[in-house]
Amino acid sequence: MAEGLFRAAVSGREDFEVASAGVAAYPGSPVSAETAAILKDRGIVLKGFASQPVSEELVERASHVFAMTRSHLQALESLFPDDTDKFYLACEFADVPGRGVACDVPDPIGMGRSAYEDVARTLDVAIPSIIAFIDQTSGA
Repeated sequence: MAEGLFRAAVSGREDFEVASAGVAAYPGSPVSAETAAILKDRGIVLKGFASQPVSEELVERASHVFAMTRSHLQALESLFPDDTDKFYLACEFADVPGRGVACDVPDPIGMGRSAYEDVARTLDVAIPSIIAFIDQTSGA
């Protein structure tokens, strides 16, 4: 979902390359039905999406890496200690209503559509602050 929403937010900006990966992702899984439905409701289609585990190559290519949770952030820092200056929490710069600044993005797996909608609302708050941060730190 984060990849789809972020792609839509930077649509038309050629200075962004967007990819997603998971610290425990099974390679090749499609987007969940709940995520696809929420994105479709917003006019977003993730064409050809397949999950992938985070890799050294992806981290090396990235200028910024945003983790959904503190535990994901810690895993990234452990797996790629030479790249910790690239790692941030997705909500690190956003004050999410009811959760505060630097909260985790909730994990919706197995919790139904409303949990996925909560994730979308959280990312709606976080993504503009992520874009602003990248713009400030990349000189774009």
